Amino acid sequence: MEFLSDPNIWIAFFMLAALEIVLGIDNIIFISILVSRLPAENRDLARRLGLGFAMVSRIALLFSLSWVMTLTDSLFTVFSQEISGRDLILLGGGLFLLYKASNEIFLEVEAHQTHEASPKAHAAKSAKTLFWGTIVQIGIVDIVFSLDSVITAVGMVDNISVMVAAVVASVAVMMFAAKPIGDFVDAHPSIKVLALAFLTMVGTLLVAEAFDVHVPKGYVYVAMLFSLSVEALNIRARSKRQALKVESSGS
Repeated sequence: MEFLSDPNIWIAFFMLAALEIVLGIDNIIFISILVSRLPAENRDLARRLGLGFAMVSRIALLFSLSWVMTLTDSLFTVFSQEISGRDLILLGGGLFLLYKASNEIFLEVEAHQTHEASPKAHAAKSAKTLFWGTIVQIGIVDIVFSLDSVITAVGMVDNISVMVAAVVASVAVMMFAAKPIGDFVDAHPSIKVLALAFLTMVGTLLVAEAFDVHVPKGYVYVAMLFSLSVEALNIRARSKRQALKVESSGS
């Protein structure tokens, strides 16, 4: 237990946990978007299972570091571009995220009225099929995000215990934050579209990363934060206008 008194261990733990939380923002948003399609009574369970799977997959990858490191070895070459196992995972995950986010944007923007007007078509799928289908989709993206997260952790810390503790702590924070974030996104359609646009950018970054085009995620986070700030002002302005209308109609 002497390592607990080492300040370097605690610094590494807090730095890695904070980074894991930041890297998990896109994961939370993706889970929030998917569970919004589920009945209200199933959403909390889906969030917990999704984030639980994220924690298990990250810890499993941490305990198989020797295998994870082999994923960076070249498997074959296409047009002078070396392709590794990690590249294939990032490419597949990025394309899946692009498809899912684009499809959700279409449903939210173009097909929203049709979707609302045809509840029978939506109810054709059983609740159980919809629930487990959502969990499978969350699991697919969790693996991709976990790979990115673990490779980052390995580059920062060389103590497996610190890595596991940071992952558990970050997932605990995400579980606490997932519901309010999900409720807020679900209550504001414009924020939901912005979140989906954010996921589209993340998917594009994953595809670019697969071809060794490195774009810092910080650029995407700053752009998204700016867009959310502007939309927050719009929401406040709309609320004030609505309040003024109520007051004027009441008088």
